[in-house]
Amino acid sequence: METITPTAAEASAPKPRRTSVITPGVDAFAIGMSDGASFLKRFFVESLWRPFHVREIIKQCYEVGYRSLPLITLTGFVTGIVFTKQSRPSLAAFGATSWLPSLITIALIRSLAPLVTALICAGKVGSNIGAELGSMKVTEQIEAMEVSAINPFKYLVVTRTIATTLMVPTLMLYCSFVGMAGSYLNVHGKEGTSLAKFLKAGFANISFLDVESSVTKSFVFGFTIGIISCYKGYNATSGTQGVGKAANASVVMSMFVIFIEEMLIVQIINWIRNW
Repeated sequence: METITPTAAEASAPKPRRTSVITPGVDAFAIGMSDGASFLKRFFVESLWRPFHVREIIKQCYEVGYRSLPLITLTGFVTGIVFTKQSRPSLAAFGATSWLPSLITIALIRSLAPLVTALICAGKVGSNIGAELGSMKVTEQIEAMEVSAINPFKYLVVTRTIATTLMVPTLMLYCSFVGMAGSYLNVHGKEGTSLAKFLKAGFANISFLDVESSVTKSFVFGFTIGIISCYKGYNATSGTQGVGKAANASVVMSMFVIFIEEMLIVQIINWIRNW
């Protein structure tokens, strides 16, 4: 039987490398992290230099804050009522219904209000920013701004991120009081508790650290929503299909990062509280 031996050129030629199945995903993740870090660095650099576009920041604060009030009001009010209804049977089993105002207030201020507000804003504001910037990107409006000697990154990204960072904490405080209003109506209807007694019992176990931690979380959540939504919209591709992907990715990624930040911040706050 005749054997075929490779020639010298064939033997010296480099063999083709075997590609790994996970390599494209790992490469895409690494590139995305690098681009995100560069985008974040550029935001901090651009936000420190003039012009500051104060009018545009105020306009975006109006878009983020005022236009979100109806949805935040409804969600916060329903959250207060539902959580009160669900908590009453558990406390009644131990004869501790008098602790209901305190329980609701602690739950709203410490966790529910920041998280509910952030998720609502991620769905409403984040998708809006991602779609708006994405449509501007695919229709080359951002390039047109550069030709007109306008810094599009500063005018579009910095202003919107600052607006979300400032307005989410404000909406969180509003959501807390609306949720307490819904809880009070439920408690007053069942036990006949007065408003003064409800507020006194509710804020009896609330410390300054609770309010400060919630406001800090809301600042972080607002910044996360703004910077991720702007990043996804600013880097949108593939025409109108890319606009939809940018809006969807803005919501999904913002919510995912918010849950991670919530877990980390709660651990840090618990460590400070026990220290």
